[in-house]
Amino acid sequence: MDADMHHGRLPADAENPLDAISKDEIDGTAAPFSPGAKAGALPPKKRNAFTALMSRKPAKSSTPKAPALGATPRFFDSRDGLGVYITDPASFPPSIVIYHTPKFVVVNDRYPKASVHLLILPRDPSKSSLHPYEAFDDPVFRAEALAEVGKVKTLVAKELRRRYGRLSTLDKAREEAMETDPPPDELPSGRDWEREVISGLHAHPSMNHLHIHVLSVDRISNCLKHRKHYNSFATPFLLPVEDLPLEEGDPRLHPGREGYLGRDLVCWRCGRDFGNKIEKLKEHLLEEFEGWKRE
Repeated sequence: MDADMHHGRLPADAENPLDAISKDEIDGTAAPFSPGAKAGALPPKKRNAFTALMSRKPAKSSTPKAPALGATPRFFDSRDGLGVYITDPASFPPSIVIYHTPKFVVVNDRYPKASVHLLILPRDPSKSSLHPYEAFDDPVFRAEALAEVGKVKTLVAKELRRRYGRLSTLDKAREEAMETDPPPDELPSGRDWEREVISGLHAHPSMNHLHIHVLSVDRISNCLKHRKHYNSFATPFLLPVEDLPLEEGDPRLHPGREGYLGRDLVCWRCGRDFGNKIEKLKEHLLEEFEGWKRE
């Protein structure tokens, strides 16, 4: 077996230089995402179904309380921690589990690396514990996963429009049309927010349960702290679902040999190289964030 290609379950206390997240994130002991620190958050104009869906305030319920966002979920066991969402998604509020079906669970990433960052968790036990290289050999599962990714990308795009559409030049005509009374039967198409969404799986998953990342391109989050955090979404370490299964000889089969996580930090928007200076990059990303929202 290639040293870069881990196909078995990782021990909870094992450390691996190919992990894209830190050990305290794996253990669930890192400081969780703080909504108050989220750059660029905008108050919604009004509550609607999608706003409620993406809200990070737990909904009131007569059922026993699920863990609040930032709390360690019950039975959270290091690298197996995603399993609790698959096993009992209904026990979590919509601030954590966005929706679930018999085949997939979609959750907010506990340690997001962008302003909107969701995970798709397949529920089929014959797939959920496999490495992506193995799971996506099944053409039926691949087709189902691609369809789910498309669905979730649309959700993320709608949330980006809700948050930032008022600031976007490309959405100006659409926003103005929505304010007219009565609004037109057909709104201008406006900005294509789905182009601002990326998705994929890590070439070396840090968690044992198969999961697909769907996130905004901005990389704005107080949980983005290390070079590997950024490079796991800014290099070929992130594998688009449509590229799987990989062909023999594809360099992405060897993420360690290729050194993706240790590469220089390069701004996703302007291409500026920051070497290994993560704090300098993060300062720059905040500047780029303002320009990106206003495109």
